[in-house]
Amino acid sequence: MCQLLGMNCNVPTDICFSFEGFRARGGKTDEHRDGWGIAFFEGLGCRLFVDAVPAIASPIADLVRHYPIRSTNVIAHIRKATQGQIVLENCHPFRREMWGRYWVFAHNGDLREFYPSNAGHKPVGGTDSERAFCLILDTLCQQFPSGKPPLPELYGALETITTAIAHHGIFNYLLSDGEHLFSHCSTQLSYIVRQAPFAPAHLIDQDLTVDFQELTRPTDRVAVIATIPLTDNETWTPMQPGQLLVFQDGSPLSSCQLAKLTANSPHKVSSQTLQNRNT
Repeated sequence: MCQLLGMNCNVPTDICFSFEGFRARGGKTDEHRDGWGIAFFEGLGCRLFVDAVPAIASPIADLVRHYPIRSTNVIAHIRKATQGQIVLENCHPFRREMWGRYWVFAHNGDLREFYPSNAGHKPVGGTDSERAFCLILDTLCQQFPSGKPPLPELYGALETITTAIAHHGIFNYLLSDGEHLFSHCSTQLSYIVRQAPFAPAHLIDQDLTVDFQELTRPTDRVAVIATIPLTDNETWTPMQPGQLLVFQDGSPLSSCQLAKLTANSPHKVSSQTLQNRNT
């Protein structure tokens, strides 16, 4: 199946190092040769690059690899097709508008007998992944017609629809509106939070090391989420099956932190690394 890569930061950061290793899995060190894509949020804007050729052979991937686009939220995907042809419209991430913001979604898995009746958001391609994305957006729009709700309410609604969709099969995904990054683990996802004191990191898929101490400030914080850890000299945290995390400012939030959101700041809280909400 496919592989996912996400990044959430407290300051705009480039993903060149992680993408170097991730891209190699798209036809060099792994078998995900059926297309790829990456989305970068910049304010209310969103750059989206997709290609139906293997990431390792894509000229567009060469551009991304050498172009240090800085973003606080990034979602990338390399595809091994289970449903839908190998064509551009089936390449992840998918992007739609909701509540006056872009939303981006990428999925790893396989949803069987999954053909929801989408109302407002219609799939363009033929994948189960895009159908799931459209159902998520339709459900949220119906539940919150006035606009984006406070984060705890949004999280609860997203958790409910995620659980329902996951009954159809494997449903690992990344979802972001440029403000938060949601990550759901059905079978396999891990994350790492890089913060001071920073240290060197070495890629698994390429013989490349970067010393983040030379590239960062003491206040920087970056969370990277991947299907399989990208480095072999850092400690990654595996997500648990059924776990839904929301990342903000480079850290995952817990249900306890979400519950403490104040009325004066309904969409934003101070980030910190927190415990698995399912324990």
